[in-house]
Amino acid sequence: MRILHTSDWHLGRSFHREGMLAHQRAFLEHLLEMVETRSVDLVVVAGDVYDRALPHVDAVRVADEAFAALASSRARVVVTSGNHDSALRLGFGSTLIDAAGVHIRTDASGVGSPVELSDEHGPVLVYGIPYLDPESVREPWGLPVRSHEAALSEAMRRVRADLDHRPPGSRSVVLAHAFVTGCAPSESERDISVGGISMVPGSLFDGISYTALGHLHGAQVLSESVRYSGSPLAYSFSEAGHTKGSWLIDLDGNGVSAAEFVPAPVPRPLSRITGTLEELLVEPALAQHEESWVHATLTDAVRPLRAMDRLRTRFPHTLVIGFAPEGSEADPDSSRRPTTGLSDHEITLAFMSELRGAPATEAESLLLREASEACCDDTDVDSLLTVSEAGR
Repeated sequence: MRILHTSDWHLGRSFHREGMLAHQRAFLEHLLEMVETRSVDLVVVAGDVYDRALPHVDAVRVADEAFAALASSRARVVVTSGNHDSALRLGFGSTLIDAAGVHIRTDASGVGSPVELSDEHGPVLVYGIPYLDPESVREPWGLPVRSHEAALSEAMRRVRADLDHRPPGSRSVVLAHAFVTGCAPSESERDISVGGISMVPGSLFDGISYTALGHLHGAQVLSESVRYSGSPLAYSFSEAGHTKGSWLIDLDGNGVSAAEFVPAPVPRPLSRITGTLEELLVEPALAQHEESWVHATLTDAVRPLRAMDRLRTRFPHTLVIGFAPEGSEADPDSSRRPTTGLSDHEITLAFMSELRGAPATEAESLLLREASEACCDDTDVDSLLTVSEAGR
């Protein structure tokens, strides 16, 4: 049996205010092409289909088109909900949709009931474990503590209890949306920590033929049979070095017999560039980044004026500018410096100097003084208010 493992589509997500839906649709078209050209028997989507619990109608439309196309393909499909999804909304109509060969699993109570498939080697049992909020399952499951490890441990206990009653030689596939110990996160995943406890041990999946993980956005291999596919697109500049894609997994009678990572289409690469503004505008070696989404770090001693506009004359897709003057060290306590005894004007001057790396000019100082005074109450006028005027 050939399995295509994908996750973390985050349909509807933007990237620094750049819409990603067209790129997400392109990935799904690539996925559907793989199903046919690579003879995929089973597609597993390990959570975070959407980027938010109440997705935009355009994102729902893209998901609907993708699931309809998958239902018409040669493959069966198992989908679970992630921490970004609304389990209720994603799972709506799942009983009816099952009949089309798309199995959406969002209800925690059903983790021990697999989707049953088979091939020439016998049964393949697919257990979809949706994202488990520890607080939601603690009472109904009688968990001893409120943690992700406790919740997922109970889910896997239920999976193994079902496997114990299956024919010998049955192979198992588990979908789980979790942060497994030892893996590297990126900046674009939502924190799922509960009381500081967010990670689960990889040993929870021991003995499972293949575990398809979701949540972390970088493709990672914990073992031959436990993997993250990562997100199909980069959703933060911390992922600039990632190769995005999906896993093609072959199961024979003994488990995983082959694994291949298939890169996804790259709509626009991500680049980080560093230097003074003038260096970035003229350096020939940076020509390769001119069509990338760019995160620029400026090292000018004084923050340049109109830096974004000027950078975009060469790098039109610049999205983020940072400022790190060469030779300077960030002061972690700068935001907590006392302001007692300082006038509003003095505070704004200090802020501007710290932000730009140079003091305000005389003209700027005058403008800031006028702005500060315009925002202050005029106590002389206040004292002249009559009682009736004050009431109004």
